[in-house]
Amino acid sequence: MTKRVAIFISGSGSNMVKLLDSMHGDHPARPCVVLSNDPSAKGLERAEARGVPTEVVRHQPFKGDRDAFEHAITGALAHHAPDIICLAGFMRKLTAGFVDPWRGHMLNIHPSLLPKYKGLHTHARALEAGDSLHGCTVHEVTPALDDGPILGQAEVPVQPGDTVETLSARVLVQEHRLYPAVLERFARGDKRPILLR
Repeated sequence: MTKRVAIFISGSGSNMVKLLDSMHGDHPARPCVVLSNDPSAKGLERAEARGVPTEVVRHQPFKGDRDAFEHAITGALAHHAPDIICLAGFMRKLTAGFVDPWRGHMLNIHPSLLPKYKGLHTHARALEAGDSLHGCTVHEVTPALDDGPILGQAEVPVQPGDTVETLSARVLVQEHRLYPAVLERFARGDKRPILLR
């Protein structure tokens, strides 16, 4: 049975585009909706150009009430009936009240080799630490920030003279390879981790 995938974004949606463009042919999943907390997110236009329905649930009206915000997201998703949620640059932390019912069915991509550098500014932190290896991780989502079982990682060597911009650009190339590969396996029920170099 083909899985229905909802993708959450907050910005340009470059990972979203790679996920959307991968779901064709004998792929075990198809996109059913792209949801954003920002009505001006460029990724919404990119999804609509591909014929994928979109939803917007602005977080500002729910300031201080995450439960109400997440309830609105649940309502927006209801008639799309997703089986899997992929977070792809969705810049809002989701609480256990939303995450727990989706446990085992929600993925996230994070720009570090978890468990290193949870949270923000991962590229700067890797450079400051003098790391020789950086990269990205796709993991199942749990209520803890950037936690949960790891389903795939892509390694990126740190080069002499790297800046945050040069390193993040090379990591993004690997994100675009890794996330579609993990989603395809995950939608088939295969949770064996993938390692890309």
